[in-house]
Amino acid sequence: MNQDSTVTPTRTQSDYIGRFAPSPSGPLHFGSLVAALGSYLRARSLGGKWLVRIEDIDPPREVTGAADMILQTLSAYGLNWDGDILYQSQRLDAYQAKIDKLLSQDQAYYCQCTRKQIQAMGGSYDGRCGRLDSPHTHGAIRIRNTAGVERFQDLHMGDVCLDTDFATEDFIIKRSDGLYAYQLAVVMDDAFQGITEVVRGCDLLTPTCRQISLNQQFSYQSPLWLHLPLVCDAPGMKLSKQNHAQAIDTDKPQTSLNAALTFLGQQAVTPQSDIREMLAEAVAQFDLSAIPKQAEIVL
Repeated sequence: MNQDSTVTPTRTQSDYIGRFAPSPSGPLHFGSLVAALGSYLRARSLGGKWLVRIEDIDPPREVTGAADMILQTLSAYGLNWDGDILYQSQRLDAYQAKIDKLLSQDQAYYCQCTRKQIQAMGGSYDGRCGRLDSPHTHGAIRIRNTAGVERFQDLHMGDVCLDTDFATEDFIIKRSDGLYAYQLAVVMDDAFQGITEVVRGCDLLTPTCRQISLNQQFSYQSPLWLHLPLVCDAPGMKLSKQNHAQAIDTDKPQTSLNAALTFLGQQAVTPQSDIREMLAEAVAQFDLSAIPKQAEIVL
């Protein structure tokens, strides 16, 4: 079944649907908690739904058992989601159906250029494989980026203007190793789930232009965007699973929860044995304008 028929409907505030979409490459760390909490508080403060999606389409980076560990951690912190978990690995047929359609309509094409060749082009792909008289029949697949969105309005960071070469480049939607690219999957899944606003870290600020471009080309209603400061060990060094960031404590979550609230510029709440009472207080006093307008904050 091709599930790509769902497009985000016309929305009102009461229709708010947000999401947290971690990859199962390790346990949640403090940076992950900040992103999850920020998106949760935003959704609940607006009386909306908060969904969880596991982005498990890159098996080489995945850690066995990490998806279950992530869900258990969210539950330990009282971050309870609405509806069923969506696993991207369940959506492979939908991604392929979309790619097949794009190829058949000459909206995408195969590319065999190497990273070294692209570096020789100046670091930005020049679209040469899309102009061949005899097109390639295998390799990575690139979208013909006819939208080329270069700027957008972020609800927290304001007007974001991006590098033209990056924004207008024909980018990869399926890798040469057969794995589906994040840009394609995230756009299709946000539309499929009816996501009205994406709240996430500033590490994904730049790729947003490509996601807006795909939304336009696919005739999806693009969600609104709200990017939060990144938690960093040092300037330019965000906490990450790849850098072996320490997992957050699930036995006594109160301290980490208040630390995450403070990081987001919110008032710390009264520690309670029931973490849900703390979250209810945090939701009631959530103030978007108090979040620092910085791309990163070094701890």
